[in-house]
Amino acid sequence: MPQIIETHRDQFTISTDPARLDIDAIADMLSRAYWAKGRTREVIAHYLQYSLTFGIYDGSRQIGLARIVSDYTTFAWLCDVFIHEDYRGQGLGKWLMQTIHSHPDLQGLRRWLLATRDAHGLYAQYGWRPLANPERWMENFNG
Repeated sequence: MPQIIETHRDQFTISTDPARLDIDAIADMLSRAYWAKGRTREVIAHYLQYSLTFGIYDGSRQIGLARIVSDYTTFAWLCDVFIHEDYRGQGLGKWLMQTIHSHPDLQGLRRWLLATRDAHGLYAQYGWRPLANPERWMENFNG
């Protein structure tokens, strides 16, 4: 089980405590994300149980998240990164990425993956690059 971490900046908190997750707020935010269209609250609640989730909070209100699927040894997939529209432009995404990359249970991984349509600039600041050998990768997409 990964360590629960919590970090604070001004009135904001990033926490990996699953007890703090607001499934309704998460489902609402993801309903506006291009990659999560059509996901039900039940599906979201289910996969959150099996992920390391970084929630971002303004006081007790959940305003963002990122989810990690990992074996905590060699691989991590970063997904469902979202900052509520009312809170964008305040550096919360950068703070979130710094917090994720410094989590003690995610150190020493050989490979991280993510998919993005429009946030390449953010991720590049933290060492992310396009696939070196995309011809080696395959997918079985049932979406």
